[in-house]
Amino acid sequence: MERSHAAPRVGAGAPPRRLSARRIASLAAVIALVPALTSYVGALTGRSNSGLGVRTVEWLRDNGARGLVNSAENAYYTFEAPAPGGPGLRSLPQAGIATTGGSSRLTKPQYRPPRIPALIAPALPGEGVWRAVTPRPGSRPPIEVTTFRSDPRYPRMVAGVAWIDHTRTSLHLYPGLLEPSVSVPRGTADVPLSDRTHLLATFNSGFKYADSHGGFAVDGTTYAPMQSGQATVIGYTDGRVDVIDWLGPPRVGSKVAFASQNLPLIVDGGQPTPNLSNGPEWGATLGSAVRVWRSGVGIDAHGNLIYAAADQQTVGSLAGILIHAGAIRAMELDINSYWDSFITYAHTDAGSPRNLLPSMARTAQRYLTPDDRDFFAAYLRG
Repeated sequence: MERSHAAPRVGAGAPPRRLSARRIASLAAVIALVPALTSYVGALTGRSNSGLGVRTVEWLRDNGARGLVNSAENAYYTFEAPAPGGPGLRSLPQAGIATTGGSSRLTKPQYRPPRIPALIAPALPGEGVWRAVTPRPGSRPPIEVTTFRSDPRYPRMVAGVAWIDHTRTSLHLYPGLLEPSVSVPRGTADVPLSDRTHLLATFNSGFKYADSHGGFAVDGTTYAPMQSGQATVIGYTDGRVDVIDWLGPPRVGSKVAFASQNLPLIVDGGQPTPNLSNGPEWGATLGSAVRVWRSGVGIDAHGNLIYAAADQQTVGSLAGILIHAGAIRAMELDINSYWDSFITYAHTDAGSPRNLLPSMARTAQRYLTPDDRDFFAAYLRG
């Protein structure tokens, strides 16, 4: 009788063990990704007025890929940097509106900003000439705007500038839906409906809190500690505004209506600050020499605000624009086309909104609907 011989079973259990290990590793990887996926989905589905691409980039910045995103943006903007020279412009975008003026009850002459001298000859029609943003009567407009070519080496570059009379306006700072990313009463994250009757202009604030780590205060309450050595746009309860190098305590006093910080000053004493070319703090701004949309705000010798924005600017060239427009101290605000906005309203109740420069990417309806980031609004004083 022949005996049957079963096939040997040596190693029969090994393949299932290897497969099980692979499955366990895959399951562990999926489990590890769950928090990231949950965070990403939350960023995409949360309340925001930014597009999918912008929210994706912002999420990457906030979740460990800040260096990668900055490197990619540096490479892109360096490749896209304009070449010097080229054909000159024949006209400039029209900023503001023509007014016929009107009677004024003022008994003494009041300061008006002088025309900004042209840097490229001959000057184009209206270049550097201030124009009102509203047809409301009066010989002294509360806000005036203009445009000028900011660099003879780049004759197609145009800067938009706004001058805000601190004696005729009231400036307010509003938190956005997401920024600053600290505990702060959000309100409606837009210009309140009840405040729009006398609205004259709105404009962007500074960087995200994660990038600037600057202080933020509203109505005498400090929601993010003030940092010594940071540039600060500050408003007081008596209506005064200023742009200063903050050297005070971490908390503002009761006489401060608002304060917002963003990096160090870029202009001080009417001159560029010495750290613009090599200061490490400009790493978060895509580098001091990278040309992108940039915006800034300064103060003139009479205590009035000057806002400026332009495409293809370095930190140093933005400082130059603000100095040429009359700023004695100034700071950089936000950068990149998606975040820079200065919007004027020619009529009451936020009527006829208009961007300072037509090349600004965001709609002029921005800030009339909830916005992700904090912003400023200027009102006509009663």
